[in-house]
Amino acid sequence: MQSPPSFARIGTRGSPLALAQARLVRRLLSQTHGVAEDDIAIEVISTGGDRSQASNASLIEIGGKGLFTKEIDDAMLSGRVDIGVHSAKDVATRLPEGIRLVAFLEREDVRDAFMSVKVQSLDHLGERAKFGTSSIRRAAQVLRVRPDLVIVPFRGNVGTRLQKLIDGVADGTMLAMAGLNRLGEGHRATAPLDPEIFMPAPAQGAIGLAVRRDDARMTALVEALDHAPTSITVTAERAMLAVLDGSCRTPVGALTSLSNGTLTVKGQILSLDGKTAFDSAATGTDPEALGRQVGEDLIARAGTEWLAQWAANS
Repeated sequence: MQSPPSFARIGTRGSPLALAQARLVRRLLSQTHGVAEDDIAIEVISTGGDRSQASNASLIEIGGKGLFTKEIDDAMLSGRVDIGVHSAKDVATRLPEGIRLVAFLEREDVRDAFMSVKVQSLDHLGERAKFGTSSIRRAAQVLRVRPDLVIVPFRGNVGTRLQKLIDGVADGTMLAMAGLNRLGEGHRATAPLDPEIFMPAPAQGAIGLAVRRDDARMTALVEALDHAPTSITVTAERAMLAVLDGSCRTPVGALTSLSNGTLTVKGQILSLDGKTAFDSAATGTDPEALGRQVGEDLIARAGTEWLAQWAANS
């Protein structure tokens, strides 16, 4: 009888992208610590977010970011797996008691990409064309530049969404370049979008690794994979989001750069219809402080009445 993997057990969602990310983590653990990949197990865990895909509902409608991580967190807390591998943009800013994020892998391309099998750019979509997305951020950003478009619900993994375009469910959509690249499908992007105009989701393009807070051995092993520049920029964006999480349910974008130790953190919140947007930016060296500063400034610029209005309509 074959003995079970002895080094680590990775918990992941079962989508092709999630599995690609888990295999990357397994390979890096193997290379970094000199162990065989066979000694690192990958266990697929179905999450509420996966089971809700058929509904096409937005995450806000069905419970938020934790839908993609809760069951993996539970599996870690029960000792079933040792490491949770997540797309960092899917991880809630408040983690369950006993769980901590200890590493982020080197960030991929943060941009969104326009996708269509009919036209070459967002500008070329016909009037009243159908734009598929269940992301309130992407919908608002699209409506900001093309208020004539009709937003239609659009969820599923990369392959499912591409098939929906072929089937005519929508005339265009957006996907993260990071996911396409990690699947070897970057060539399918019709047109990468300017991140200054279509600001990415906070932490987009990063893979976050979570472990049990009391597991010192696994913490040390996983921390060795941390990519410091990514960790710094993602920390800033998650700090900004943590401020906004408690104040509004409006679309949020973030874009952070790091140069010679200096961070520039940009943030944006929009109305659901894209007609109103507020922007803020800060520069400095403390990612947590900068992120909080940008989040608080966005709240101050928008005002509590505006935030309450859109929270009530979300």
